[in-house]
Amino acid sequence: MKVKIQVIVESKNDEAPIVEELAELSRDDLTPETLGLTLDEAKNLLANLQSTMVTQQVDQYVEKQRRCTHCGKSRPRKGHHQIVYRTLFGKMKLQSPRLYTCACQQEKRQSESPIASLLPERTAPELLYLQTKWASLMSYGLTIDRLSDVLPIETNVATVYRNLHKVAQRTDNELEEERHIYIDGCPRDWGNLPRPDAPITVGIDGCYVHAREGENRKAGWFEVIVGKSITGEGDKKCFGFVNDYDSKPKRRLFEILQKQGMQMNQTITFLSDGGDTVRDLQFDLSPLAEHLLDWFHVTMRITIMRQMAKGLPNEPSQEIDKKLERIKW
Repeated sequence: MKVKIQVIVESKNDEAPIVEELAELSRDDLTPETLGLTLDEAKNLLANLQSTMVTQQVDQYVEKQRRCTHCGKSRPRKGHHQIVYRTLFGKMKLQSPRLYTCACQQEKRQSESPIASLLPERTAPELLYLQTKWASLMSYGLTIDRLSDVLPIETNVATVYRNLHKVAQRTDNELEEERHIYIDGCPRDWGNLPRPDAPITVGIDGCYVHAREGENRKAGWFEVIVGKSITGEGDKKCFGFVNDYDSKPKRRLFEILQKQGMQMNQTITFLSDGGDTVRDLQFDLSPLAEHLLDWFHVTMRITIMRQMAKGLPNEPSQEIDKKLERIKW
């Protein structure tokens, strides 16, 4: 059995449609391994389809740019070059001609590359999204391996590293200035707000991580603050930052709560270990905030006291252990 997969490109004009063959698949006897598409066949099919579609889109866009938007005449062509554009389904080499400004314009004669101007990033937004998301959850090497397993792309650690930090920097630049107090309005205004959703619960904790500077693996320690915000409907968002390095920690948490629909008349419960760093982060974000010492840190202290009580004589030890158990619950 042979299956030919073709794509038909139709024009809005009266031109005949263009037919391009994307793949030809052959099968003999049916086995579990030959049923349907293999992973390699699917990746090649996606890559060929992407190449055909991108080429037609670029050609159509360039053709429109050749005409002056003022007088409709063809713009002179200075030359052309190739640009590389990375997508989820392969690396595309696009023809990018340089066009002069039309003579009908009074401006000084200049040239531009419409494709290069349209695609300044050289990387598709969806590819940036996947690289950034996966690289924030696992190592750069594993990110490359997993993406290459399922998508027809080629990349390297340096590219993923640069893209991740570029997106992170752009996201940080979009944050507004840090403020000490984020509570807006007054109780009269809050009473006029719509009925709030279920309470939001935020858990925050901190830990110390070994610092590294170049080859020096013992460059001191730094504190990392991490947490998770959960709405009443179960929507979860995680956050994290390096204390004393991040200049907008409270703004970062406030923006996360805002994205989860926080209102000034909505109850928010903060759970933490009571440390100064995490406590200061929670204050003045909401007028209805409740701050609790989380269960783990309460029971951890009681567990230590129960261990100490075991060093006492048998009868007092048992009595103290019972009292601590009641206190715990």
